[in-house]
Amino acid sequence: MTIVEFLVLLVIAGVCGSVAKALTGFSRGGCLVSVAVGLLGALLGTWVGRNLGLPELLAVRLGGETFPILWSIIGGALLVAVLGLLTARHPG
Repeated sequence: MTIVEFLVLLVIAGVCGSVAKALTGFSRGGCLVSVAVGLLGALLGTWVGRNLGLPELLAVRLGGETFPILWSIIGGALLVAVLGLLTARHPG
């Protein structure tokens, strides 16, 4: 994987992480947090999809590696929702 392919992968992960954060309504952190949510969401979403026997949808192939866009958004949304529940602010 070249450096350009890696940077494109990080941009795609950032967009997926931003969409996941927007779906859940919990938005802490900036661009780097969105990239981390996208990458971790891809791992979590792919794991959930494989365990449920679901196909890999909307995957992008870069430098011989496949990045699952749909599973990244779903996994990122699950990750952000759990983090939102664990770090909820209490009024008062």
